[in-house]
Amino acid sequence: MSVEDRAKRPRLPPRWFIRLAWSVHRGLYRVFRGRVALWRPRANRWGTVRLTTTGRRTGQQRSVIIAYFEDGPNLVSLAMNGWGEGEPAWWLNLQAHPDATVDLVGGQRRVRGHAATGDERLRLWARWREIDADLDAYAALRSSETAVVVLEPRSGASDTL
Repeated sequence: MSVEDRAKRPRLPPRWFIRLAWSVHRGLYRVFRGRVALWRPRANRWGTVRLTTTGRRTGQQRSVIIAYFEDGPNLVSLAMNGWGEGEPAWWLNLQAHPDATVDLVGGQRRVRGHAATGDERLRLWARWREIDADLDAYAALRSSETAVVVLEPRSGASDTL
């Protein structure tokens, strides 16, 4: 590997550290009953949301905290698995059962998830790139394409529960 390649390659913390950070983040959410660990996105900064999906094999409710930004009424995230290999379980669950709920700073919302494709994917990826200048370098660490996940308000569902 050349010096130039090493300079372009982003540095990730060890996998055990990433998993520990996820656990701590979920723990903070639970301990403080949602008053801590979620925040709204700001200009060129992502926010966090708690996504609850239905397990594809167990049928049980599974929750995870993910980064997002708003695109009109939709919430947009990346199925990146901490930039590691494989798809995150929440994305596999959402593909099997697209209906989910999200906990936001302002309340809960019913959503339906899908992967952005074509021009929509290009537009939303470009928006993520505005938020994270190293996005393409991180995505290059994975052998498969990173899905851009759109969480649309469910039709017939009120904005908050």
